[in-house]
Amino acid sequence: MDNINKVINKTDKKELSNSFYNECQDQKFKDFALSLELSEDILMNYTSRLKEAFLECNNCKNCKDLSYCKNAVEGFKLTPIKEKNIINFSYLICEKLEENLLQEAFKHNLELFEMPKAIKEASLKNIYKDDKARLPIIKYFKEFIENYGKESQSKGLYLTGSFGSGKTYLIAALFNEMAKKNVKSILIYYPEFLINLKSSFNTNFQEKFSEIKKIPLLLLDDIGAENCSNWSRDEVLGPILQYRMDNHLPTFFTSNLTLQELEKSLSITSSGVDKVKARRIIERIKQLTVTLELISENRRD
Repeated sequence: MDNINKVINKTDKKELSNSFYNECQDQKFKDFALSLELSEDILMNYTSRLKEAFLECNNCKNCKDLSYCKNAVEGFKLTPIKEKNIINFSYLICEKLEENLLQEAFKHNLELFEMPKAIKEASLKNIYKDDKARLPIIKYFKEFIENYGKESQSKGLYLTGSFGSGKTYLIAALFNEMAKKNVKSILIYYPEFLINLKSSFNTNFQEKFSEIKKIPLLLLDDIGAENCSNWSRDEVLGPILQYRMDNHLPTFFTSNLTLQELEKSLSITSSGVDKVKARRIIERIKQLTVTLELISENRRD
């Protein structure tokens, strides 16, 4: 009887060995298995489970979005964990689900005024890095994140450039990253916001105005596209910038206009031309920001 058991065990071991070595013809699978730093005699006992974990790991690497998840448990991947001379398998949360949960948890830190809701999904991970024009902006983001809250805290950004190049998305991606660090921000489509603000004179004007001035991070999107008036320039924009400059609050702008072009735009109202007041606004923007340019293809098409 013992002899029969020995033959059976030997046959089973040979089958396990053949199965393992067959799978190891795929060098990537072999590297995956050997990364556990266990002997092949031990690894071959887990061949089918290791293969399953290997495939799920690859699914995660090639996954564009959680909605494309191919794994047995959506948002999780089967993962081998070495414990002495055995392997335990656990379903660990994938990076995309973890990121989604993190974004969801901190979405309240990012507020939109007259901006598309989809902007809340902007992510630094999804920024196109194939365009060299974006590299200085990505470098600025890295430094801003590292320095935020320190004495040497970075200034905000005046991002000018071509239409549809992704200026707003880039700033929104940065703000979403800061939201995960529990930093509150507001993104405002500035031309529409001015109309909305003016209509709130008899309701919650002061509340809105105060919130904009005091929020830790602020984006005034598409500045220069509004119909400039003495009121919008001198009683809205000027006080916002002055308060934020006095309190060292990072302020961001996107515009299709250079600062020189914006100055000209701000100087002209229905009341006439006032270059001095326009120059005062530009000087505040310069105090608050560094200027970067993004000339790129229109990615909205």
